[in-house]
Amino acid sequence: MSTAEIACHSTPEQAGLRVETVPFDQIPQQSRLFLDYLRDPVALRRFYPEAVKHHYDLPNRRERVLTNYKTDRDTLCGALERMNQAWGASEETVRHIESLRESDCIAVVTGQQAGLFGGPLYTIYKALSAVKLADCLTQRGVKAVPVFWIASEDHDFEEVATAQFINRDCTLASITVSNETHAEGLPVGRVILNESITSTVEALLRSLPQSEFIDELRSLLSDGYQSQRTFSDAFARTMTYLTGARGLILLDPLDAELKRLAAPVYEAAARHAPELAKAIVDRSHELEKAGYHAQVTPSENSFPLFLHDERGARHALTRNNAGKYQAKSANQNDAYTAEEIAGWAQREPDRFSPNVTLRAVVQDYLLPTIAYYGGSAEIAYFAQTAEVYRILDRPATPILPRASLTFVEKHTWRSLERYGIRFQDFFEGADLVTARVVTNYLGKETSTAFEHTTQTFSKELDDLQEQLRRVDPTLADALDKGRRKINYQIDGLRTRFNRAQVARDEAVHRQLDHAFDLLYPQKTLQERKIAVVSFIARHGHYFVDWIFDAIDLETNEHEIVYL
Repeated sequence: MSTAEIACHSTPEQAGLRVETVPFDQIPQQSRLFLDYLRDPVALRRFYPEAVKHHYDLPNRRERVLTNYKTDRDTLCGALERMNQAWGASEETVRHIESLRESDCIAVVTGQQAGLFGGPLYTIYKALSAVKLADCLTQRGVKAVPVFWIASEDHDFEEVATAQFINRDCTLASITVSNETHAEGLPVGRVILNESITSTVEALLRSLPQSEFIDELRSLLSDGYQSQRTFSDAFARTMTYLTGARGLILLDPLDAELKRLAAPVYEAAARHAPELAKAIVDRSHELEKAGYHAQVTPSENSFPLFLHDERGARHALTRNNAGKYQAKSANQNDAYTAEEIAGWAQREPDRFSPNVTLRAVVQDYLLPTIAYYGGSAEIAYFAQTAEVYRILDRPATPILPRASLTFVEKHTWRSLERYGIRFQDFFEGADLVTARVVTNYLGKETSTAFEHTTQTFSKELDDLQEQLRRVDPTLADALDKGRRKINYQIDGLRTRFNRAQVARDEAVHRQLDHAFDLLYPQKTLQERKIAVVSFIARHGHYFVDWIFDAIDLETNEHEIVYL
């Protein structure tokens, strides 16, 4: 196998990691659209016109991407170099920016909001998925670099202001940055941290387990999260520290130079606003008719750009009865035609930002994007966004499902093995997991007695019901109702017994609670809740290497990685 093939086919097992996989159709809360897309994205080309079956198909798009890419690379890369150098860029990142200046270089892109202290785990999974695919493409002769789009224009501060982690008591905890710095409607990237961030960092460090890596983490967070630094700059410095050695390029779309580069696509989107809005409404109806869901709630009066006021706060624009667009709180004199806004966006692009249906198009206008790595919600967005690409005459970027991982530390997986619990059992809830522990470990005899009683009772009732049916069928039906009540009472008693058994053994009770907090916190996947710093505190920068090694470009299943 060639070096290139080794890079593209690298597996966690080759890196010495023990990994199991779980299909997404076994994981709760997955949409039908996401599951069908995982099975065969090409079969959904009605909604994803340039979907690819496999990442090996991406090089076939290279010429189409390069032909349609008109952005000034020198200006783009000058802005990227300035930003990344300010965030402490590595030599590898600078080298990748220089490669992006070359006319034959394409980008593997991903992105996420600027979550506190690096955000939840899936943020870095996205970043390293892009890095790994860019490496694969480059080694196969297609020059590619990884780019991470910081969603700094988003204004939902509450969504990014909290970090959840496993504390020194092995329970799920959280910490929140002061929201007094965030004015309503202000993009997250423009939030400036105040002096309270120092105490927030120290409170986190005190709550985390004290290990040999805590000083490294203190240095990382103290360097990134400082008073008078913007929220997105703090996030970018953290991501640079974690991924810089692998050459990830970070991009903040609030940068004035990038806004100027994006002005033509802002203008085009503004001019086509009514057509875009109607197309998205029609696409949403198509999706629903096909049995899927529309991720964005559309309106034929919506506008593809937000308008930012003098304070920087963004406002959605809506078409009024006169056919002009205005912010919800604006008076009638502050209404504009689509043509007027188009001219305004061209002159002052820093006064605008794209809405969710236009964001990906702006991203792929600024970058020569060969593919985008996203999660299930983003995959759903792209089914609607494809219409925006079409109307603005842009090639629709294929979206690839990002890596999805759950890390199980040694003390946890040993407990699971001892009690005969699988990762999938957590999806069924605490009572089922408790029952397995009691059955396999704590109360085998009583559990066996419950099972024997249930089976015996069921058999006797079957025999009685058959005799009653011969005499009077209505009596047999009445017995069914009684059977359900009896079974309900026995099941309730069994659940109470299981809970009592676990409660009596404090060590088992603690281990189960910890396992739920770590592996399926608040009834969702670990990657959506727990911040990356939680694992950095326990394992140092080695954890980033394990993530990279665990990412398997060949799988669309959820990976369980045993440390």
